[in-house]
Amino acid sequence: MTALPVPSARLTSIDQLRGLVMLLMLLDHVRETFFLHMQVSDPVDVDSVSPLLFVFRLGAHLCAPAFVFLTGLSAWLYGQRQPRPRAATAAFLAKRGVFLLVLELTLVNFAWTFELPPQTVYLQVIWVIGLSMLALAALLWLPRGVLVAIGLGVIAGHNLLDDVRFEDPVGHALWSILHQRDWIVISDGALRLRTSYPVLPWIGVIALGYAAGPWFGTTMSPSSRHRRLLAWGAASLAIFFVLRALDVYGDAPWRAAADGVRTLMAYFNVTKYPPSLLFLALTLGMSLLLLRLFEQRQWAIRLEPLATLGGAPMFFYLLHLYVLKLLYVAAVATWGANQGEHFGFDHAGWLLPVAAALALALYPATRAFARLKARRRDLAWLRYL
Repeated sequence: MTALPVPSARLTSIDQLRGLVMLLMLLDHVRETFFLHMQVSDPVDVDSVSPLLFVFRLGAHLCAPAFVFLTGLSAWLYGQRQPRPRAATAAFLAKRGVFLLVLELTLVNFAWTFELPPQTVYLQVIWVIGLSMLALAALLWLPRGVLVAIGLGVIAGHNLLDDVRFEDPVGHALWSILHQRDWIVISDGALRLRTSYPVLPWIGVIALGYAAGPWFGTTMSPSSRHRRLLAWGAASLAIFFVLRALDVYGDAPWRAAADGVRTLMAYFNVTKYPPSLLFLALTLGMSLLLLRLFEQRQWAIRLEPLATLGGAPMFFYLLHLYVLKLLYVAAVATWGANQGEHFGFDHAGWLLPVAAALALALYPATRAFARLKARRRDLAWLRYL
């Protein structure tokens, strides 16, 4: 058997961060599956949710920004292994972007709804990653400095567009995809699209991820990369705290609540749909600092399971969605649609052990697929999963 190359710390840290956000995502999806009878209109509503539920949802906020940023970063790394880096990367991004759009509209949406034909299609994170990849396929031809300026400009300035609205159907549909979370009605109401993840801010995130690629190149020393990760991560968090203190731009204003705990919740209650400047400053800052942390040598072995999950993220994503849906369907078939009496949880504290048990149950299949990807690099289709 041919020995597989040992990944460097810089690449292991990327997979470890991916693996961590997959676990945070699993926890949030367990909530959406088995906490429905305790469901609230917004899991970060300071006035109505428990502090523990708020913390779980706040942790899940890290998922999309980290994954979109790492998508851009991984695209740059992919290009460095090709004879014509930009051309090869643009082609790969275009093909995989279209693949993800189709995947969202088919397998992913069916996993959420189990409707055939679908009456509602949710355009969520896989959709927005696909659109962002298509955008990056065009943007990566720009000089790196221009790409950074565009990424920072979009992230910092898109909140100026929060009050823009279009009334005509075509304008409304395009703007809903680009910046306004809303419903798009098709076929006289027979089909509805929910633009859960407007794409504009995420284009800025994937552009910055691609621009950060040279930090992880073979010519960059680990110490230089560490300094950049620490400096940009700290600067991003500093922007969050300064703007939150000024409370004049970047998100909805926050106000002191009835007690200290809920005041702290209000302070960190940032807008995800679309992601505000403060949302991205907080989550991208944490992502960069986690990348720096995971590059410590002692984490390479201790967090190997995270790197395994991060090595097959799409496989794990699809697998956990269908397992959760099948568990829910089986519970309803057994006890009826009376969640809260016979199944489901009455306290958010149950979500963590159930998510941990599911992660352990799904790990062997994910590990096997990750090893298949690493071993069979000749199978091009595996790169899409």
